[in-house]
Amino acid sequence: MTDIAEQTQNALTRIVAERQSKGRVPGVVGAVARAGKLAWSTGAGSADLESPGVPPTADSQFLIASQSKTLTAVTIMALRDEGKLNLDDTVDKLIPGSKHEGITVRQMLSHASGMQREPVGDVWDLMKFPSRDELVDGWNDAERIGKPHHRFHYSNLVFALLGEIVARIDGRSWYESVKARILDPLEMRRTTVGMDGGPAQTGYYVPPWTDVPVREPLLDIGAMDACGGLASTAEDLAKWAMFVANPVDEVLSKDTIDEMCQVQIMADVDRWQLAFGLGFMLLRRGDRLFVGHDGGMPGHITSTFVHRDSGTAGIALFGSTSSPAPSALATDLVIKVLEDDPLPADPWVPGVDVPAELAGVLGTWFTEGSPFDFTVKNGVLQAKSPAAAEWQSPAVFEKIAEDTYRTVSGRETGELLHITRTPSGTPEKLHWATYLCTRQPLAFSEINPG
Repeated sequence: MTDIAEQTQNALTRIVAERQSKGRVPGVVGAVARAGKLAWSTGAGSADLESPGVPPTADSQFLIASQSKTLTAVTIMALRDEGKLNLDDTVDKLIPGSKHEGITVRQMLSHASGMQREPVGDVWDLMKFPSRDELVDGWNDAERIGKPHHRFHYSNLVFALLGEIVARIDGRSWYESVKARILDPLEMRRTTVGMDGGPAQTGYYVPPWTDVPVREPLLDIGAMDACGGLASTAEDLAKWAMFVANPVDEVLSKDTIDEMCQVQIMADVDRWQLAFGLGFMLLRRGDRLFVGHDGGMPGHITSTFVHRDSGTAGIALFGSTSSPAPSALATDLVIKVLEDDPLPADPWVPGVDVPAELAGVLGTWFTEGSPFDFTVKNGVLQAKSPAAAEWQSPAVFEKIAEDTYRTVSGRETGELLHITRTPSGTPEKLHWATYLCTRQPLAFSEINPG
């Protein structure tokens, strides 16, 4: 199963065992996925205290709760890409019975709508959740407690409404849509609404003053499934994480996943370590950015986070309501692998040719007094400042007409690059995002001395 070195595997196992022991968690699964598959996993503790000492495995179901939101978000974005909705569409347009006006799909996906967190009625006290028939009326009774985009405010209620939007547009239940669009193509066979009856972790609460766990109930959360109703396994979540790292067009394009991973609102305004994209949590640890989501239900606290740059993911599944931070374990596992046993760098592969029209463009050009090196990689024009950090990607250009290129990624994405040539055909100047680029460094006063 694994291409991770034995020494690193032993270290990962120790990390999981320590979290299980210090956190007093009855059962834990930790896992790492990379290179497109589950690479390592371990279980600690007991899947069920009636059979003590038999730990959960990568095939044990846990309630993944709010991790469900990421699948709801991908389904919404797939409908967007099919032209069936827009991110700036409002709830009252998509659900005509909604009395809340002006709340957009984008605000909903990023928890920037200002709507209250939960359905009305003290649902987590009474353990009574709205049915689909009750959802919209309950939504209308809920408060919009903040201004849009004013501050981050997490809302399970909003994601339940996104599930209703999926169902109405796609003509089938939210789960049927998620299954057909995501679970079946990715072969996530044990990701279900609630437990499927197979191997599973029993959920417990461990009180702070005793060491005697209390068994937690399995809840039917009704129309809230789109925000937190799924159960899954480390094996399935590894497939999901590898899709987030390297998307397949059958589910959603890379461009759209990239869009979902752009910051929409900052959740941690003090240290800027946690933001939200379109349905994804964006967690920064040091120089690394992780994309994923936590989940919490009675008896189950879970997390899956992906370091997309390396295609590596960590999965943390805890069988206790009172668990350590799951995202800390998930990302600790990834960091350990990246630091102790990284995959080898991709080999350099030589290009075949240089497009003739670029021959005179290559080399150093100066703009605003600073140099940029224009190069070709696999026949594609790129540009990067020699002062830029190694981790910064170059600007990449795509030809759209004779001597006209579009910046498709990196610095000035979307802007045009125009090449001006002498009568003999030699490039004499460039205009990139309208800024003049010349072969010699010039002050602004020298560009057009008047």
